[in-house]
Formats: sequence, structure tokens, C-alpha cells
Amino acid sequence: MADDYSFPKGDLMAGKKGLVMGVANHNSIAWGIASQLAAQGAEMAFTYQGEALERRVRPLAESIGVTTMIPADVTDDASMDAAFAEIEAKLGRLDFVVHSIAFADKNELKGSFIDNTTRQGFLTAMNISAFSFVDVAQRASKLMPNGGSLIAMTYLGSERVIPNYNTMGVAKAALEASVRYAARDLGPRGIRCNAISAGAMRTLSLAGISGGRGMIAQGRAFSAMKEDTSMEGVAGAALWLLSDLGRSTTGEVVHVDAGFHMMGFSADDDAES
Repeated sequence: MADDYSFPKGDLMAGKKGLVMGVANHNSIAWGIASQLAAQGAEMAFTYQGEALERRVRPLAESIGVTTMIPADVTDDASMDAAFAEIEAKLGRLDFVVHSIAFADKNELKGSFIDNTTRQGFLTAMNISAFSFVDVAQRASKLMPNGGSLIAMTYLGSERVIPNYNTMGVAKAALEASVRYAARDLGPRGIRCNAISAGAMRTLSLAGISGGRGMIAQGRAFSAMKEDTSMEGVAGAALWLLSDLGRSTTGEVVHVDAGFHMMGFSADDDAES
């Protein structure tokens, strides 16, 4: 299964131990990143929530040599206490963390942001998509005596209005701000925090957004490179940020979207003057 992507073997992450949160299936960005890290020699633990997800993810984990699977509910402090106690017992320390967790009510990911956003939906999205990174950073940093690197996954909807992205866009904006503040606080301890803003990809998260599939075609059409965002590109950026190659880089939001984020309007769009 790891051979789904073209990840060359190497030893860039040899001796590194890390945590990957958010693998849901073989299309997950977290899975692509984990596959890249495994190809470079990293030792990892995966977290999951619920037996159904464990059954889906365990074969993927085992295919790249990951044997430590830990249940974790990011909305429950007791669950997170137990998860990180097990991480410490199994791995001893952490050198890196991949945070690829987000959620918003599907009913709020369509139409009007103002009309469809509820108080509970808003708070839930912020809790799972943004605060969970803060909580993980608090816990993981205690297991990083030699410094380390954390990355979170975000999307352009944090910076610009994307149809139907709604509450998730606001939550991602909070996530990016959290990454910057965490980078400031943890920097003196040699711990770097960054975010990757990937283009639209065929993930379960995208499927939950009204018209989500169309975001891929639009991203390709309006990108500078006129191509889809590749998993190899996203995973490569993650490898850079999580490895020693990323030294001195912290507090950044790195866009990996074939240049979609920097375009104004396409030269192909004729305008009358």
C-alpha cells in the first residue's frame, strides 16, 4: 500500500520517532505523509478514534511497519491523557508530530455561512480543528527533550472565502494563528511549528463539503501549474519541515497547491476593457 506513491527510500528520518494523527484511509494526506516518513526510516505511532477506524487504518499502518496504534479522542482530556501516557511508554520521546485532524458539521459546509452556522457547530469545529493542535502541542512538547517539529494541515479557505467552506475556513484560520503562537512559545526549546496549506485533494474531508469534488477541478484550472496538487508534493514538504532540513523554519504556512493560492485571475479569462 505504501507503493501507491513514489517515495524514494532513504535515511533522512532514521532514528526519529513521531506521532501521526488523522490517518483515515489510503487517500488521507496523513497517510501520504506517513508513507514518506516511513520510506525515510522514521519510527511512528498512529492514533485513531473508534473501532471502525482502527479496522480501516491498521492494515495501512502495518504495511509500512507501524505497530503502535493508540486510541485518542481529541475532545476528551482523559482519552488524551491515556494516549500520551502510552506514547511515552512505547516510544519514550517524540521528535515530530503530524496533526491532520479537522471536523465541521456537514450541514454547515454548504450555502450561507451566516445562515447555516450554529453556536454548537462553530464551537465543535473550533475545538476539533484548532484547539486540538494546541492541546497536542502542549502534550507532545513535554516529550521533546531534544527539540522537534510539529506540522498541522490547513487550506486556503483560512485566508480567502471559498464557497461552502464556511465554518471550517474560520477554524483553519484559528489553527494557523495557533501554529504561529505555538512556534513563538516553543521556539526557545528547539521545537518548530508549521502548517502546510495543501490544495484540494480527494480525501474524506473534501467529500463532506458541498461541491467539494468541484474544488479539485477549479484548483487545477486556476493554478499556476495547471495541475492537481500531488500527494508526493505535500508529503515532500512535510518531510522537509519534519526533518533536520527544516532547521530555522518555524511559524510558516507553506502552500503546496501548484500555485493556486497566489493567482489573481487567469489570463485565459478574457475581460472587456
